[in-house]
Amino acid sequence: MKTVLAYSGGLDTSICIKWLQENYNTDVITLTLELGQQVDLKGIEEKAKKLGAIKTYSIDAREEFVDNYLNPAIKANALYEGKYPISTALSRPLIGKWLVEIAGREKADAVAHGSTGKGNDQVRFELAVRALNSKLRIIAPAREWDLTRDRAIRYAEQHGIPIGSKSQYSIDENLWGRSIEAGPLEDPMKKPEEEVFGWTNAPEKAPDKPDKIEIEFNKGIPVGLNKGKIGGVELIQGLNEIGGRHGIGRIDMIEDRLVGIKSREIYECPAAIILLEAHRELERLILTREENLFKENIDRKWAQLVYFGQWYEPLKDDLDAFIDKTQEGVTGKVVMELYKGNARVIGRSSPNSLYDLGLATYDKGDKFDHKLAEGFIRLWGLPSEIAGRRKRKE
Repeated sequence: MKTVLAYSGGLDTSICIKWLQENYNTDVITLTLELGQQVDLKGIEEKAKKLGAIKTYSIDAREEFVDNYLNPAIKANALYEGKYPISTALSRPLIGKWLVEIAGREKADAVAHGSTGKGNDQVRFELAVRALNSKLRIIAPAREWDLTRDRAIRYAEQHGIPIGSKSQYSIDENLWGRSIEAGPLEDPMKKPEEEVFGWTNAPEKAPDKPDKIEIEFNKGIPVGLNKGKIGGVELIQGLNEIGGRHGIGRIDMIEDRLVGIKSREIYECPAAIILLEAHRELERLILTREENLFKENIDRKWAQLVYFGQWYEPLKDDLDAFIDKTQEGVTGKVVMELYKGNARVIGRSSPNSLYDLGLATYDKGDKFDHKLAEGFIRLWGLPSEIAGRRKRKE
């Protein structure tokens, strides 16, 4: 039997190698994707081999992540429950896709992941795998084992598995964000200590002078920064750096997990917060009122589907088609000021802008026909007026 394990190099997935060998008598092949967490891929491969993996795969999937997952999220203004840019959720279907790819290449019988039984990631991994190859067996050691942090450490010590940092926090990173949970953060009244944050300065310790940046979009996708064309990976890395320096992107929220429980989550998403705000403002300039109002509902559903692990749900493809259509004219530039935890839009322009200065101005260039307003108001309010008359009669 062969099993492909989604492997991060951390404690939980490291003990999974030994556990799979002991409990399933299987050969283990590990798969690690570089998605912007800046890990030592070579070191992770060496660790996996020392623990008994018969083969290891390390793949730099950052460009694929940006092109096929993050850019669609930008076009969809994707925020779960209005706050979370679904950074971890976006990475899981990509990892699931590569698990299936490597399993096919190696003629493996199963795939495995290190997710627990009460988290969202188990759903995201498994829905992706089943959508792409339902014949593969899926093994979830932490779920089958009812794994706790104490039990994981004890098992590692018994089997000579390096424990590494005994951090009280559970952390996940990729280009789109850094998530932190567990430990003292489980008390929703407790303010996070500064040790929790790795990408962002505290706003009060951010520079006293703001930075001004210009982001260029083409059909809804960011393609330029500060008047220069730049690749997606480099653009996001650059915004994470400058945004983090100014304390932008800290999120503290009570989140409704798919499995029905509430959890307290801390996120750092500087680039995501900057780009989503810039993109949304550009849409306001270019799309009609009805497009903008309706798209808010579509965007909300898109983010929910992805958060719930339904990347391969046909409805998501339908929503993608609508969103892509709206983005055909979303081309232009947005100027933002970054200062003390805030990313504020201070300018926007587009060749497709619907903003008409002659209609908007209150100055002498005003070309709006004010006389039209009286009849419009009477017709617009006619249903309410008639209802009011009837009510007064009653």
